[in-house]
Amino acid sequence: MANDTQIQDLIRQVQSNSKYQSITPSVIRRLAEDALTKGFKGKSAIKYVRNKCHQIGGAYFKKKMDFAGISREIENLPCDLESKDVRQFCVKAMELHSSTAERLPILDSFFETCLAPVAPVTSVLDLACGLNPFSIPWMPLASGFTYTACDIYEDMLGVLQSFFSHFEVNGIAQPCDLTDHIPQAHAQVAFFLKSIPCLEQVDKMISISVLERLQTDHILVSYPVHSLGGRDKGMPDFYREHFSRLISDKSWQIREFLFSSELAFLVSK
Repeated sequence: MANDTQIQDLIRQVQSNSKYQSITPSVIRRLAEDALTKGFKGKSAIKYVRNKCHQIGGAYFKKKMDFAGISREIENLPCDLESKDVRQFCVKAMELHSSTAERLPILDSFFETCLAPVAPVTSVLDLACGLNPFSIPWMPLASGFTYTACDIYEDMLGVLQSFFSHFEVNGIAQPCDLTDHIPQAHAQVAFFLKSIPCLEQVDKMISISVLERLQTDHILVSYPVHSLGGRDKGMPDFYREHFSRLISDKSWQIREFLFSSELAFLVSK
């Protein structure tokens, strides 16, 4: 069993690279403990933790993010979410993250279609959100909606909070390690978008745990249709079967939506 000194030393070595400094500390600590428990040492332990961080989030950033620059851009935007300039900014921002970039070709219809059965949406809990809150102008949200965004990248969450503040959205962006804590706040809809394959790299049982324990009326779950490299490996059928196995013993209502770049399910408990 690794002692705290060994764990702290590994954490410091992992975070000596700036790419890992903004990840919420509980994630790095848990992965460091896991690496040492499995017997990794030295550079092998550092590589193990960094690889896991890459798998659960880092792979989706197309380049080093200038979050300070994005925040300055937000400050200069008009305060109207329906403004053409605002939508152009949101699209440009979402292009920086592979998950939201993949959704841009279907953005006009994705949320409108998937959420039509429950719209207008009064409250959202966005798990492992990435840059998805920049999609708010395309969502069928009720007047006065609330929005909680959760992710492991604390610098990114700061930008999202600036976005909420600028547009007077009743929203909060907060750090959350889903493998350690599943938010229990009530919301009408939770977003769990393209996160299951990433999280299962760390914890094979995390998906059903999240789905069962969320205190929301509905959950919008989605999976990628193509790999990050753009290859089609029969992923829609694979993930449809995967999701079916996850919920096989549940009496939830499930609605399926297949788009060119995403397979989505609206779960109603």
